[in-house]
Parts: sequence; structure tokens; C-alpha cells
Amino acid sequence: MIDFWLAAGLLLLIALSFLLIPVLRGRRAQREEDRTALNVALYQERVAELQVQQDEGVLNAAQLDTGRAEAARELLADTEGVEKPRESRLGKPLPLLAAVLVPVLGLGLYMHFGASDKVELTREFSQPPVSMEDMTHRLERAAAAQPDSAEGLYFLGRAYMAQDRSADAAKVFERTVALAGRQPELLGQWAQAQYFADNKQWSPKVQALTDEALKLDPKEVTSLGLLGIAAFEGKRYQEAIDYWTRLLAQLPPEDNSRAALQGGIDRAAQSLKESGGSVAQKAVMKVRVDLSADVKAKALPTDSVFIFARAVSGPPAPLAVKRVTVAELPVTVELGDADAMMPQLKLSNFPEVQLVARISRAGQPTTGEWIGRSQPLASSTTALQQLTIDSPDK
Repeated sequence: MIDFWLAAGLLLLIALSFLLIPVLRGRRAQREEDRTALNVALYQERVAELQVQQDEGVLNAAQLDTGRAEAARELLADTEGVEKPRESRLGKPLPLLAAVLVPVLGLGLYMHFGASDKVELTREFSQPPVSMEDMTHRLERAAAAQPDSAEGLYFLGRAYMAQDRSADAAKVFERTVALAGRQPELLGQWAQAQYFADNKQWSPKVQALTDEALKLDPKEVTSLGLLGIAAFEGKRYQEAIDYWTRLLAQLPPEDNSRAALQGGIDRAAQSLKESGGSVAQKAVMKVRVDLSADVKAKALPTDSVFIFARAVSGPPAPLAVKRVTVAELPVTVELGDADAMMPQLKLSNFPEVQLVARISRAGQPTTGEWIGRSQPLASSTTALQQLTIDSPDK
């Protein structure tokens, strides 16, 4: 910040110089004008002396003319190079007054309209925080300086959650949603903060937020994790296993939280057994999808491919679905309960299913250009299934 004020001071001095130079030049002109007046007075005095000497008979007319000419030459020599005085309509007080008012007015306008707080924040964020409290303080100042920044509010909410300030986090995430729209990941963060702010009491508000988030994105990880926590706390261990299994399927293999999540699933399964229940078996089907030669010659690499399982006797909605592109074929995927679009529509809930792969240039899983179907299969089938897209989709 010191560098900023030094630069501002330097610019101010430059601006003042443009105002003060005319004043200084005016003073120099005044000195030149005074010197010229003195030379004229001396000339007049010399001419008067010559006239007196002629009257007294000391000088004749010719000598008088010679003396006058000599005095005139001396006057011209003394006044040579002196600039003609320039008239100024501003007068002397106005530049001096402007020199005083410019810095005062400039500072006042900058403090009102300027961005010194943002300059200071930028400098602060260039240095690593010394503690979590320091980072939170910086984020609070950033949110105050830029109240319409959804990104700044989001990171502030995350910082509050890391400090167990869930009530503050819930308010911040609510503001974030108001600014950025009802995005599923933001709804999930808001629901989680609200749940902990309510002392882990499930409420209609939290339920509505998680329902909305999962409707927009069935794989929204924060909502899945939160629903698993709420189910475990409520001793609904099978539900906790289901939600956490779906969440586990979304995490990359190298994610460090996979071990902790698997531990939670194992504890829920143990608690379920201790309460006299049994863990429901999960259906997982493996399928390898490829194209026939005819379809391969017509399909585009960017065309979407939807691979899904649907009940032979039941609702037409897919029970589990994966999406790839033609460029990725041939590909082997797993379809299981973790890929269910809705908890009540899982592979394990239907004894017989059909595997389907559809190419859709419009990106719609219900309609497309080409399709491949399997024969009815038991949902408990574990052997790898081969599926070829070879027919027009009618």
C-alpha cells in the first residue's frame, strides 16, 4: 500500500508543477519588467543632465545630440532580450488556489469513488495466509468489497464450514444461490450447512434442498453424502449404505476420501447386522458395447452413446445409465444400483432387465439413430455381456 501512495504522490507533484510553473514564470516576468523600468528612469535622468549641461554652456548642440544617442544605445542594450509582458486574465491568486484545491479534491474523489480497499485486498491475497482465521478474515473483507461476487461468497461459506460456523455458512450459501442461480452443487452446500446449523435435525427445508439438487443432478456428491449421514444418524442403515455407495461410485480412484467413505459403509452394514437386518445385495452388470461395420461407417465420433438397463416388466425409465461417445467405442461399463436415476428404481428391485445401447446425435437417451438390444437377463447376472449397436432406431 505504501508503494501505491508513493506513486500517487509523485503523480500529484507532476500535476502541481503544471499549475505552479505559470506562477513562477509570472514572477520572473515581473522582475524583468521592474529592471526595464529602472533602465528607462536612468535614461531619462541622463538626458536631463545633458540638457542642463547645454544650458550652462558646457555642451554645444552637436555634443548634446551625441550624448542623447549614447544614452539611447545603452538603454537598448540593457533592455535587449526582455520578453514583452503577457497579459493574464486568470490573475495570480487563481493558480495558487488551484494548486491547493487539486490535491484536496483529488484525494476526496478517490476516497469516495476509488478502490483503495481492493488494492489492499489484492496485496493481502498475494501473500499466503498465516492461519485459517486469517484466510476467513480476508474472505470476509473480499465479500464486503464485492458483495455481488458469487465466487467470493462460495469460498467464504466453505471457510465458515471448515471453522464449524455452519449457521454463518448457511446464510452465505443462501446469498450465493440468489446470485448464481439454483445450481445443484450450491444447493447441496446450502443443505449441508443448514443441517449442521440445525444441530443435525432433519427439516423440510433441508429435504427440499437435497431433493431439488438430486433432481437437477442425481450424482450431486454433497447431497448424497448428507443424505447418507442423516440416514445413519437416524439408524436407517440400509439407506445410508445406498446413498454412500452411490457417492462412492462418483469419486475418482485416487480420491483420499474413498477410504473414509468405505469405512462408513462398512460401519452401517455392521450396525444393520447387529440390529437383526441384512444388507441388500447390490446388482452390478458388466457390458461391452461395440458398433457393427455398417453403423461404424455412418456414425460420427462426437455422437452420444447411451448405455442403460431397463426393466422387462416395469416402468420404461432406465434403471441405470452411462453416457459415452462413439469415439470411445468399444468400451466396457458397469451398470448397477449406484447408477440409479431414482432410489426406488434400482436394478436389484427388478428380477429381469434388458440392456440397451443407443446412438443419439441430439443427445437424447429416448430417441436416436441406431440401437442395440440384448435378450432379457436376470438382474443378478455377473458375466460380461456383449452388446452391438447394429440396427436403425425406430
